[in-house]
Amino acid sequence: MIDQTAASPSAAPASAGGRARDEASAPLPDAECWFVALDVDGTVMHEDETIDPAVAAAIAAAQARGHHVTLATGRSWNSTGPVIEQLGLRPEYVVCANGAVTMRRDDTAAEGYRREHVEVFDPTAVLERIRAVLPAGKFMIELADGHRLYTSGMTEWNLDNAREVPFEGLLGQPATRVVVRSLEHGLDEFFEIVDRMGLHHVSYAIGWTAWLDIAPDGVNKATALERVRGWIDQPLDRVIAVGDGRNDIEMFAWAGAAGRAVAMGQAPDEVRQAAGEVAGAIYEAGLAAVLDSLP
Repeated sequence: MIDQTAASPSAAPASAGGRARDEASAPLPDAECWFVALDVDGTVMHEDETIDPAVAAAIAAAQARGHHVTLATGRSWNSTGPVIEQLGLRPEYVVCANGAVTMRRDDTAAEGYRREHVEVFDPTAVLERIRAVLPAGKFMIELADGHRLYTSGMTEWNLDNAREVPFEGLLGQPATRVVVRSLEHGLDEFFEIVDRMGLHHVSYAIGWTAWLDIAPDGVNKATALERVRGWIDQPLDRVIAVGDGRNDIEMFAWAGAAGRAVAMGQAPDEVRQAAGEVAGAIYEAGLAAVLDSLP
């Protein structure tokens, strides 16, 4: 791994209050603005759903300077929208469901955003395969319109716009995302079980607790962000992606090809190795220094 923590400007400590946050200058010209893609959980937001004031201020300052700051998350739009509001962000596009759903700002829409691009797949085969290995697993699928169906016991998730169904009610439904939760396994054990399943024809990532997130084959944060980059006509050498999870590895390859890929300090080794830079951990508000290093 190339650990640029000491050498990279992203790892430099912010000055009192943050250099960028103290400036009240005019927005940058378009030629100097960056496309900034931020993971949510473990990057912007702590596990208890709080956001460090320093991080919130750095995000607001980067947006005020003219950078295109957005979120690229495994979360559904239902749970991403409130984060956008909490941060005071109004990006043109937001990537949700690990790239399967891209939202576009639309002031005429009820939530201020509409679904611009949605990718779905039939989850039947993968659901049946996983249930055969994890018979006590808890399951949820997200449909193209954002509605979710879940099985009994999926109590730790936000269940707004969701309905409980028997396992068979999940089958044959065009889904953007499948979530599998295993309450009886630790993260390491769960990772080994998933690795042994040999899942094919889907894209999947494991969360920071024992849950599995599955998207359509070949769909991930990078595929969605590249589509957005084209829509906003942003040069590839002025993109930066920051994250901490295994579902950020493709995003790092995309951003790091010509721009910057930054892993949070608490990220697993394989995630840190996939990035060109390593920032401070989330409990150190590591994202703030990364954003303050931008023009």
